[in-house]
Amino acid sequence: MPEEMLKDALDSLKGTGVRITPQRHAILEYLVNSSIHPTADDIYKALEGKFPNMSVATVYNNLRVFREIGLVKELTYGDASSRFDFVTSDHYHVICEECGKIVDFSYPGLDEVEALAAHVTNFKVSHHRMEIYGTCEDCQKKEKH
Repeated sequence: MPEEMLKDALDSLKGTGVRITPQRHAILEYLVNSSIHPTADDIYKALEGKFPNMSVATVYNNLRVFREIGLVKELTYGDASSRFDFVTSDHYHVICEECGKIVDFSYPGLDEVEALAAHVTNFKVSHHRMEIYGTCEDCQKKEKH
């Protein structure tokens, strides 16, 4: 499955005229296979051994390109660094308030909430974002000790 998602993402890049460099391929592959919603620094650290001449700026620039063409979402939660999520479908996030872990949570889209918000406020609603906060299982175990 990740191989198909990576192939589709690379095809999307080619379709927009973006050249597929080895670094772009590696960053995209890392995102497709990652479930941790990595920061740019996480990606850089994971790939620096394979690409010793790659800089953090290269990672940021490629993430910006991926974001602009809709391959990744940039997740900002008020802390210092953005996290990046490979876009597979609409989904929500559950965030641990202790360690910062972010886990995907699937739920049918809240289209009716958008429609109600548009109706009540006369806004032209473009999208929504829902976040759920709590303490992950690992951190709960630590609290018991």
